[in-house]
Amino acid sequence: MTETLEQLGSDEQFDVVVVGAGGAGMSAALVAAIDGARVLLVESTEYVGGTTAYSAGTTWIPGSMHGSGVNSEDTVANAEAFLDRAVGAHSQAAMRRAFLDAGPKAVAQLEAHSEVKYRARPFHPDYLSEVEGSTLRGRALEPLPFDGRTLGPDFALIRPPLPEFTVLGGMMVDRDDVAHLLGMTKSLRSLRHAAALLMRHARDRLNSPRGTRLVMGNALIGRLLLSLRQRGVTILTKTRVDALHSGAHGIEAVSLSQVNERRRIRVTGGVILASGGFNRHATRRAELLPGADPAWCAGAPGHTGGAQDLALAAGARFGEGARSNAFWAPVSTRKRADGSTAVFPHFLMDRGKPGMIVVDRNGRRFLNENTSYHLFGIAMQEAHRAQPSIPACLVTDADGLRKYGLGMVRPGGKGLAPFLADGYLVEGSTLDELADRLGIDRTGLADSVARNNRYAQTGVDADFQRGTTAYQNANGDANWSGPNKCLGPIARAPFYAVRLYPGDIGAATGLVTDTDARVLDRDDQPIAGLYACGNDMQSVMGGVYPGPGITLGPGLAFGYLAARHAAVRAQNAQHALINARDEALVVLMETGSSLHAHAVVK
Repeated sequence: MTETLEQLGSDEQFDVVVVGAGGAGMSAALVAAIDGARVLLVESTEYVGGTTAYSAGTTWIPGSMHGSGVNSEDTVANAEAFLDRAVGAHSQAAMRRAFLDAGPKAVAQLEAHSEVKYRARPFHPDYLSEVEGSTLRGRALEPLPFDGRTLGPDFALIRPPLPEFTVLGGMMVDRDDVAHLLGMTKSLRSLRHAAALLMRHARDRLNSPRGTRLVMGNALIGRLLLSLRQRGVTILTKTRVDALHSGAHGIEAVSLSQVNERRRIRVTGGVILASGGFNRHATRRAELLPGADPAWCAGAPGHTGGAQDLALAAGARFGEGARSNAFWAPVSTRKRADGSTAVFPHFLMDRGKPGMIVVDRNGRRFLNENTSYHLFGIAMQEAHRAQPSIPACLVTDADGLRKYGLGMVRPGGKGLAPFLADGYLVEGSTLDELADRLGIDRTGLADSVARNNRYAQTGVDADFQRGTTAYQNANGDANWSGPNKCLGPIARAPFYAVRLYPGDIGAATGLVTDTDARVLDRDDQPIAGLYACGNDMQSVMGGVYPGPGITLGPGLAFGYLAARHAAVRAQNAQHALINARDEALVVLMETGSSLHAHAVVK
């Protein structure tokens, strides 16, 4: 269980080498280890977790052992029909079937043989809930909360969550915790829940720089890390893969570097690429995501596309035909005190709530604010081709800010001064003043607000049909008294806004693979010993975002398939070696060379 390359021998051999320690890579490494393989996990950054550690940890797996508990009527056949309609020709039907078949098996294996534990959300609609075959519950799994203290010193290996998604200096909260914290003055149950959270965090901060109660993506990574440790998987951080080496049997070795150390590692089963995709690859980003500033990328550092470059040099190819080359979310940005830039994804806490609208530079609405974050990001880019829509402005009034917050500004309406001072939050005593400070058209903004206020009264958004699907209503305010849970007036001064940009949150275009996650060459033949999963692999969703967790779900499923195939390949190589030795022994014994036969056995 080494942490430095120097500790590995000069002629080290592993059954499986996994490149990238995000959710997909760690899952693949764990599955291979459960299957008895000797596994090396290589991560280029100082942390494990990748973008999964930033995420909600939601994993979309139809037909899982947990799903039937909240939706007994859903079936894998329903999910397949849903994906056929939602994704269609943007990905291969055979790949989708492989995902749907492997996903429940992967969940069951991890639950039975590791510390990874999931539960189904009781209500978590598919994002394209208007498409036939969608469900309101059962397909979205989330990891159980995890006590980071069980990791001991390894707790420091987990990539911390975005500071802007924590409270009180590093306390993680999930959607249930947020509801209790906001309702603790109204409910004894919420008060007890909030008090327990606060007391736990206070104890944590006596010995830790952040809270050790992990939820969402951090909980999943913590559970994976503990399981990998228990299985004896070797983990190298701050380590780069410099080369893939081919031989008579395909990829047979990798060259690694860490600081000043270099090692060539032999591989018997295969190399699994799970390094996060191309999003920070300078030239490929410019080619596949034109106009998308890297400063808007909400992913964790590390997904440079370097591992994909090695695969391409070995004969691999990138996929084509995706609806979009990346997955998207509207983001706002702000400079932190340490000089770094916070990129805050606006998933659901503000833009979908009553009393919120999004306008372009002309002050006009141009999309349905309650659409999925992926479609929101795409709509921003498409609208910008006709009218300046980047940045767009998310606008609300004093009541909206107090009730729901605005991006990095928390609900409650307190502590606004630093956000106003650095320009992250823009305030106007009138709509005209707000428009002037945002640099947008006064008349357009006034008209957009007036139209919104009329729609809030009637409950019907005549422009963009906001609040007309189950998914949209789920992101509204269930306690709102108006006729539409997504529509409310913007009326009480002062008025506020933050600027939004289309931020990429993951790659959809990647290396072409088969249904065993084997990387294919330009003739559609598998490159022996080379696999890809997660965002290194061409998305089985084809750049469409049909439901919550559709990156982590396929990442788990195809990581499982890659790991099992590579582990079997390693076992076959070992059996072939044993058979070869046995045959040599027989030959030597038949010639009477017993002394030499004894040497062969040794």
